[in-house]
Amino acid sequence: MRIAQVANFVGPTSGGVKTVLDALGRGYVAAGHERLLVVPGPFDAVEESAAGTVVRLRAPQVGGGYRLVVDPWRITAALEEFGPTSVELSDKWSLFPVARWARRRGTPSVLLSHERLDAMLTLRTGAGAGLGTGIESSVRVLDRRLARAVDTIVVTSGFARAEFEPAALRAGTPLVTVPLGVDLETFAPASAPPGRGRDDVVRLVHVGRLSREKSPHLAVATAVELWRRGLPLRLDVYGAGPHRHELVAIAGDAPVHLHGHVGDRRLVARALAGADLALSVCPGETFGLAVLEALASGTPVLTCDRGGARELVDAGSGAWGEPTPAALADAATTLLARPRAEREAGARRRATAYPWSATVRSMLAVHAQPGRRLSGTVTA
Repeated sequence: MRIAQVANFVGPTSGGVKTVLDALGRGYVAAGHERLLVVPGPFDAVEESAAGTVVRLRAPQVGGGYRLVVDPWRITAALEEFGPTSVELSDKWSLFPVARWARRRGTPSVLLSHERLDAMLTLRTGAGAGLGTGIESSVRVLDRRLARAVDTIVVTSGFARAEFEPAALRAGTPLVTVPLGVDLETFAPASAPPGRGRDDVVRLVHVGRLSREKSPHLAVATAVELWRRGLPLRLDVYGAGPHRHELVAIAGDAPVHLHGHVGDRRLVARALAGADLALSVCPGETFGLAVLEALASGTPVLTCDRGGARELVDAGSGAWGEPTPAALADAATTLLARPRAEREAGARRRATAYPWSATVRSMLAVHAQPGRRLSGTVTA
């Protein structure tokens, strides 16, 4: 197969999307297929890599360092030259022209949905969600357009699937659930985790973009609640974003340390392996790559009782509660009372159920049979 992946609206801190594209691309090539990746960049460039050919198209910045290709014909020109047998789209907003190009050409298209729009917009704007709201109706219109435009929709969790089910059923478009994976070698328990056992301080960690749709405010507020209850702790926050100043205000004089964006994944892995508990508490998380990376590092995860992240955490690998600082602090207290070795073993065991190899095999099955109804969840 000749698989073309197209991503738009990506920036320097789009770590999750980049991780997915890279892992899938390497997997496609390792399985003997040709792979092309088309992404926006500061200038036009073509490079060959172990993950196939990467085409960067010069694109303007549209805010926060994010870039967007505004001339779709430039994307389709790159695709024409490559001649894909299928096209994998990783943006819901700007790639309709590419889906139309694929339909005219007779090339199957697969939409890989990276976020649930209604949840993301509700968290970002603070507006209420639900039937009859402006957000709900707008997302439904977009979902219907997307379901008619592509041949297959891939989602990563049951939570994400719920967004598309009505539109996909109405359009007759296959809707397939493919869980993502984790690098079990880069993210692994440390033989002697730095900091653990040196004192009585409980080390908490949060990894993610500092914007409202990722709920870093709730993570910091939860740590502050635990600290006010008398738990000696330290929270290390890794990530950049527009709301850093708000987190500083929430933290006050609590021991919260904001480190900014860390591009070296090995450093992130060390930070996760050195923590006692990872906070990934976004109730609108579609999947939760950061959750899997923490679990793979032997660090249990505290999450909300809803959303895609909750589907990754079981009773042996973490805890969950309602999306309030008090409820999450209660859950964290119960979890931390369990033996450390038991928590670490349960976390790692849960992560091993999600290798990238399984995700790649599942996605290749989708690309081999685009537009056909596969089982609801494709697994290797």
